[in-house]
Amino acid sequence: MAVQCSGADGGCGEAGGRGAAGTAPPARLVPLLALACGSSVATVYFAHPLLVTLGERFALGPGLLGAIVTVTQLGYAVGLLTLVPLGDLLGHRRLVTAQLGLLALALLAAGLAPGAAALLGALAAVGLLAVVAQTMVAAAAALSPPDRRGRAVGTVTGGIVTGILLARAAAGVLADLAGWRAVYLASAGVTAVLAVLLRRALPPGSPSAKARETSYVRLVASTVTLFARHPLLRIRGALALLVFAAFSTLWSGVAQPLSDPPWSLSHTAIGAFGLAGAAGAVAAQVAGRWNDRGLARRTTGAGLALLALSWLPIALTRQSLWALAIGAVLLDFAVQAVHVTNQTLIHAVRPEAGSRIIGGYMVFYSAGSSLGALGSSLAYATAGWPAVTALGASFSVAALLLWTATRRTGLPGDDPAAERTDPGRPSGDRAAGRPARSRSSGPR
Repeated sequence: MAVQCSGADGGCGEAGGRGAAGTAPPARLVPLLALACGSSVATVYFAHPLLVTLGERFALGPGLLGAIVTVTQLGYAVGLLTLVPLGDLLGHRRLVTAQLGLLALALLAAGLAPGAAALLGALAAVGLLAVVAQTMVAAAAALSPPDRRGRAVGTVTGGIVTGILLARAAAGVLADLAGWRAVYLASAGVTAVLAVLLRRALPPGSPSAKARETSYVRLVASTVTLFARHPLLRIRGALALLVFAAFSTLWSGVAQPLSDPPWSLSHTAIGAFGLAGAAGAVAAQVAGRWNDRGLARRTTGAGLALLALSWLPIALTRQSLWALAIGAVLLDFAVQAVHVTNQTLIHAVRPEAGSRIIGGYMVFYSAGSSLGALGSSLAYATAGWPAVTALGASFSVAALLLWTATRRTGLPGDDPAAERTDPGRPSGDRAAGRPARSRSSGPR
């Protein structure tokens, strides 16, 4: 199952063993990565339908419930900066399986936590190690030829979306049947099994000569340098921050109005609302194909407009559960369409640094998720659901305005081919001795 490497499009500068152009990954690998990504990222979202119960069990007031989500996201941000870059230094198989094993232990600790401090510490560790999902996204992109990379990223991201949705539903059902601890204990077992399966399925890979000469500190520092050098990375990162702030505003805050009168829903019913966002999984697949067709800019604009509109029905949550369901469908579809587009574009900037770029990008995602979680809790405690709706809509409109402004300035927002001709480094085409492709000037 070894994957051949070449200098084209970044060669094997990435440690996981990049497939040569035109070489597809093993047929079973991408679906398995999608499953493992979904399972891993689900661990970050288990707490959403359980917030009220966890607050009562550990004596946390309504204004502090967001801290449960925030510590997980802060751990996630640290992991993105410190663990994901290792994907450019170590083989994917070694890194992925080690992180999954440690994640299983962190989930076990969360399920057995005796008090609030132990729970928050365990959840921070869960967030830290759940970044293995992003390592696997980078692996899927690295192991796929350029003309199929969008589909591979879309498939794996679709697994992540499905994991997020099922996380809420499964957590709600398990909590009602066996208590909230069963949620984390069961996940620990599933994660351990997936670690064994991926140990057998992933190609071994090995660091390139350049990677072996790069220190870990320089590798992490280079993430900042990459974002300072490429405007596309900064723009897409800022969009991710705002989009996921809106996403977290809804899903971190919705458990409170659904738990209160007039609805007073159970854990299972609250978690089931996550299934209303199943359109997000569809959006991930569709966006991946649209990106392969060169429609990244249009996909982004349509997604951000839809995100802003989704808050109109969401605002009616206290009057109609159908309105919430419709709003959740629109919001999740929009968020995942933009997210897949972002990841496909930024990986194409520097394919040999894919793990660092995706890790750095996801720091913006984590910051936005933390901001939305804290903001929604404080807004609900202060002025109820109307304040939460206003906050989420503000994040969404800000993202749309940012995209509009950067699109008009002519920054290199959506053209991977243009980024590959960056004079500051040898492009994949130049490294292979081929003429670099010209900058596209047409609209997308």
